[in-house]
Amino acid sequence: MTAVDLEPNADDLRRQGDRERWAMLGLASPAVLTVLVIMVLPVGWLFYLSFIGESGGFSLENYGRMLESKAYGRIFWTTFEVSFLTTGICVLLGYPLAYFFAQLPRRAAAVCMLTVLLPFWTSLLVRTYAWLVLLQRKGLVNTWAIDLGLWDEPLALVHNMTGTLIGMVHIMLPFLVLPLYGAMKAISGDYVRAAANLGAGPTAAFWGVFFPLSLPGLFAGSLIVFVLCLGFFVTPAVLGGGRVIMVSMQITTNIELFFNWGAASALGVVLLAITLGILFAASRLLRLDAVLGGGH
Repeated sequence: MTAVDLEPNADDLRRQGDRERWAMLGLASPAVLTVLVIMVLPVGWLFYLSFIGESGGFSLENYGRMLESKAYGRIFWTTFEVSFLTTGICVLLGYPLAYFFAQLPRRAAAVCMLTVLLPFWTSLLVRTYAWLVLLQRKGLVNTWAIDLGLWDEPLALVHNMTGTLIGMVHIMLPFLVLPLYGAMKAISGDYVRAAANLGAGPTAAFWGVFFPLSLPGLFAGSLIVFVLCLGFFVTPAVLGGGRVIMVSMQITTNIELFFNWGAASALGVVLLAITLGILFAASRLLRLDAVLGGGH
């Protein structure tokens, strides 16, 4: 067959490919339109409002205020501090828990995982106020601790950083355990047994074989927890008692108290940019599809 005979076939294949692409675009158009209406347009409107000053005209004053005011710096510092501490505590608590579940037989692990999923069946607001009842000065924790002689006076466990971290760790821990458990269950036990056959002890086999293979799941869970913490509102607002102010709380204050949509929108845009930057940096360190899928 000559090159001249192949040209019509190539043209037909190109036209067929174009028709398939247009057909796929038509099938995907409802989803694309939904994303455009629900996500792209509100974010675009938020971005537009952030450049509207108090005079009603185009201005950079909302962003300039964040650079000039030390209060905004403290708010962002608190937001990152809470996010980092919550993520770190979740890692310290969640990794041993996920490892314990991964070593159990399948039926027992399924039952134990229900204890991790159970909080999802309860409203976040209810869980937050439950901690407020437990941790207040005359709450169950202080009362029982004093009765047991653990301390003499009620401790300030709420309306501060301590109460905020306790509540946020309780809420965020499942988001770390679930992807980490999935990654650990995907690790074949043959790897650890092979390391043992080569002379490695249990500790060396764990740190040299199991732990590196579980890092994608650990990275995924930590990333999810950290990003969720950046925009958290209910728990720090209730358990922080106004002493732990995060970006989301300041956005609410700018709208409800000062009726300043421009300042609130600017904070939202900056928080969104920071989140996207973190996700981009994470994608450079490790493929996000492997991370979010818990793959190796």
